[in-house]
Amino acid sequence: MDESSKIAVTQLRKSVQKLGSSTEEHGDPTLMRFLIARSMDPDKAAKMFVQWQKWRAAFVPSGFIPDSEVPDELEARKIYLQGLSKEGYPVMIVKGSKHLPSKDQLQFKRFVVHFLDKTIASSFKGSEIGNEKLIAVLDLKQIAYKNIDPRALITGFQFLQSYYPERLAKCFLLDMPWFFVSVWRMVSHFLERATLEKIVIVSNENEMREFIGEIGEAALPEEYGGQAELVALQDVVLTPVER
Repeated sequence: MDESSKIAVTQLRKSVQKLGSSTEEHGDPTLMRFLIARSMDPDKAAKMFVQWQKWRAAFVPSGFIPDSEVPDELEARKIYLQGLSKEGYPVMIVKGSKHLPSKDQLQFKRFVVHFLDKTIASSFKGSEIGNEKLIAVLDLKQIAYKNIDPRALITGFQFLQSYYPERLAKCFLLDMPWFFVSVWRMVSHFLERATLEKIVIVSNENEMREFIGEIGEAALPEEYGGQAELVALQDVVLTPVER
């Protein structure tokens, strides 16, 4: 971390104290994520950090969301956790064809926290704690109108933007059907420019080769051009760690 970043982190810590909170339990890598998300403005980053602290305390009081709190979402077996990419980022695959709009929005929001926390935690062995990122793959192959759920997409991205700053390394959208284009255009209006810049729509063979090359065959399942097997999120056992 360069000198200007160190100064910004120190200023952020002071700003958080002025807001009546503390950064004692968090290292510089965590604080840098908030600074980057707020264009290195210590005061704005401090407000975001304190809002995040309050949200975690209220929404995830035990530090993690257990499987028992999201049974309906897990039952669909629609999210897979595939190990690390070439750059050491955990790869999460979402199969859109297995998703149905949730009747319980609170459970869905808990599920978003559940799978994001678990995905991030799976990269601890390969990253500096506090600075872990993830790669998301949204597989839209064989989706039907019944699977379309703009609210779920907006919720997921807004959680990333508000409560998981600088966690998303990249998001790939695969096999987007023509009828989903207007849905994605609408969802995009809710995304910050920094988020949009991390989203890659894979629509031809060349882009697919680049996608495989960037993630690596070791982490990708065979159906995506890799050598791995699909591993459902709930089949991955990790020690819960508060984020």
